[in-house]
Amino acid sequence: MIVDLRSDTVTRPTPAMLDAMLKAPVGDDVFGEDPSVNKLESMAAALFGMEAALYCPTGTMSNQVGIKVHTQPGDEVICDRTAHVYQYEGGGIAFNAGAQVRLLDGEHGRISAQQVLQAINPDDVHKARTSLVCLENTANRGGGSCYDLASIQQIRKVCDDHQLHLHLDGARLFNALVARGESARQHGELFHSISVCLNKGLGCPVGSILMGPAAFIKKGRRIRKVFGGGMRQAGYMAAAGIYALENHVERLATDHQHAQMLADALRQSGFTAGILPVETNIVIFEVKANRTAADIVERLKENHIRAIAIAPTQIRLVLHLDITREMVEHTVKVIGQL
Repeated sequence: MIVDLRSDTVTRPTPAMLDAMLKAPVGDDVFGEDPSVNKLESMAAALFGMEAALYCPTGTMSNQVGIKVHTQPGDEVICDRTAHVYQYEGGGIAFNAGAQVRLLDGEHGRISAQQVLQAINPDDVHKARTSLVCLENTANRGGGSCYDLASIQQIRKVCDDHQLHLHLDGARLFNALVARGESARQHGELFHSISVCLNKGLGCPVGSILMGPAAFIKKGRRIRKVFGGGMRQAGYMAAAGIYALENHVERLATDHQHAQMLADALRQSGFTAGILPVETNIVIFEVKANRTAADIVERLKENHIRAIAIAPTQIRLVLHLDITREMVEHTVKVIGQL
């Protein structure tokens, strides 16, 4: 038994998802003729109360398409210092959009309306034009932390007052919705665009959805093509997304429960110096000064548990649908023995 806690991207399609993929009606999506892709896009847009949606191969591409549409070369994008769009997308904001980034020191990956307000550049030819704010919900490097709706509403007001667009990197947004008991439509009302991954907690092999106004998505479709993201019979993969939206959302609560079990075990361990607040399916913890993250990861590996050291003293564990209660109990036992 291998317990793979490196990421929720390691999941494999369930038998039922595979069956849905095999039976999917398909066509050429670049011609707009793949019925499964069209269904997924319509379903996602309706779920969030958005006008349209665009199916992309990856979450990075959907974020980068969105940022490119919202900005002009030379603009400035505001985000948290740990944001995925800055840390883990290969410098795409600079390379793809020709924009620069204003980094903010948020709390567990979450920035505030006041921080955004103070970061907006004045109308000065010496300054980059601030045009876009990017939030991440849940915040990966914040330990899967969630924004509350009131905070997002305050940030949206600042954006409206200063003619800024607001984009959500919602790679794990459904985790936040389940954890907070909120609806997709509530978030759809607050953002100009939203990117949601299907290949993390929802368990699809690939895929992400970008949502927004019809004109935004029309332009985004052109940018996706320029980025090389036009796919043909993509319906086989889109069918996995349809199945996931219909069957894999509510079960995310199980991943959150499993994360709490691991967090409880770590608090009682002899090697843990601290744990970020655990709200969803991610557990990030510090190891004590007499140990290293690499050492703990190696000890876990010896016990058939895979984890990632994200810093010399920090380890991340991510729960997902391929992790059973038996695997969690095994991990809890190993943690107690290290």
